[in-house]
Amino acid sequence: MVVVTGQSKASATPDDAMSSSDAEDDFQEPATPTATQAGQALPLLPQQFPEVVPLNVGGMFFTTRLSTLRRYEDTMLAAMFSGRHYIPTDAEGRYFIDRDGTYFGDILNFLRSGDLPPRERVRSVYKEAQYYSIGPLLDNLEDIQPLKGEKVRQAFLGLMPYYKEHLERIVEIAKLRAMQRKARFAKLKVCVFKEEMPITPYECPHFNSLRFERSESEAKLFEHHCEVDVSFGPWEAVADVYDLLHCIVTDLSARGIAVDHQCIGVCDKHLINHYYCKRPIYEFKITWW
Repeated sequence: MVVVTGQSKASATPDDAMSSSDAEDDFQEPATPTATQAGQALPLLPQQFPEVVPLNVGGMFFTTRLSTLRRYEDTMLAAMFSGRHYIPTDAEGRYFIDRDGTYFGDILNFLRSGDLPPRERVRSVYKEAQYYSIGPLLDNLEDIQPLKGEKVRQAFLGLMPYYKEHLERIVEIAKLRAMQRKARFAKLKVCVFKEEMPITPYECPHFNSLRFERSESEAKLFEHHCEVDVSFGPWEAVADVYDLLHCIVTDLSARGIAVDHQCIGVCDKHLINHYYCKRPIYEFKITWW
């Protein structure tokens, strides 16, 4: 911005020539807008909300009471509509929340009367409840299916060493092989075993349980790695090999990966005397398109 002085060109003299520092002063940066100027662009805080609040959630319209949005004070919705934060409005004056509104109705129904969504929407509503930090709704959803069953499943998978890492290895190996072969699918071998030590017919009459102690030197005789791509186990739980296979297929399918599997035999590695490995080997077929 050029600052114009009160002197005219005619009154200027050679002695009045500006120094470089004076010239810099003449070209000043625009001043920071005052509170009055800023108020023309954005409303001043705190923001006031009506008792009945019209909402636009990602293009879907809702209407509810302000007290409903503030039902639980430690939630994101209560904070948003506390008056401490500015909420933009659309052309119709609805308060806009930049979030997919597909399941927002379920959120409002819980805030209004404690209603829970039908089972097929539980997982999706749970994600929305996490976003809006609605603790009571999260607690209620975690106590019903399918989330309650998922908690039990995760407790089992918590016993499995490197479970997630092994899943990633399955995906990476299958992807690499399919790309190398320019193929639609890829196959790999996966070992799934529950017991660390092999159990043979010779041992069964002598031991009343599948679990028994061997000395450290004896245990080393049975240590080996099956010739497979990925190996899961061992673990200590009632859940068996088929339960773990179900978990593997479920978690891969949840990522959009089509997978089939079948048992193709057992590891026949000879360990010592009449002991062989006998861990089951499965062939996994990953189809990419």
